[in-house]
Amino acid sequence: MKSTGLATGPAASRRAQRSMRAIGACLIGAAMLMATIRADAISDAELATNARLLASARNDDAVGVARALHEGAAVDSRNRLGETGLLIALRKNRTDMAKPLLDAGANVNLAAINGVTPLMAAAYAGNLDMMRALIARGADIAAVDRLGKNAITYAAGEGHTAAVRELLAHGVDPNAVYHNDLTALMWAAGYGHADTARALIAAGARVDLVDNRGKSALDMAREFKHAETIEVLEQATRGVVH
Repeated sequence: MKSTGLATGPAASRRAQRSMRAIGACLIGAAMLMATIRADAISDAELATNARLLASARNDDAVGVARALHEGAAVDSRNRLGETGLLIALRKNRTDMAKPLLDAGANVNLAAINGVTPLMAAAYAGNLDMMRALIARGADIAAVDRLGKNAITYAAGEGHTAAVRELLAHGVDPNAVYHNDLTALMWAAGYGHADTARALIAAGARVDLVDNRGKSALDMAREFKHAETIEVLEQATRGVVH
């Protein structure tokens, strides 16, 4: 057969197909490389903005927090400890940093690696306004961290009576038992917070409960010689009906 100058036979067709596949593969590879470079560039930019948000929270820079949010930082960015900007702000008791994060839609139940939630941090600080804001946005009042503590035990241990009352008003059981069979009353008693103990007892906290060592709240108050708290608990004990 006389050649026409064009590759029209089977072998030529196979070579053409292989050539087209090679060209196609190169084009696809180039497209994927360009997409990867572009995605990495965006990711790096976002990462830098998110890092600025967390650094600002860590450094008590409320203006920096607001600026990072304005620049598009992810409001729920987390550091290596799993802490969000909101949790850092509340741990530092900085309402001026926490409020814009809440307004930007921060997840109020996002806990750190140790299980501490924003509500626990606010309760520990006794920040009643932020506690109310968190609860209004759906904060879990019953969440427990890796130490077996929750918001009311943190508040009770620090003697933040108003915070304890707020949590009780939202349905926290005054006789709930936590890690090592400790109750909020025991936490208050062990640290000598007489007013907090009164508030818990008024809400129905039992003084006859004991922890995993067999010690009651009164035993703990006596152990650490908290005179006023001892008196409060002794009066309550005399009124307990077994």
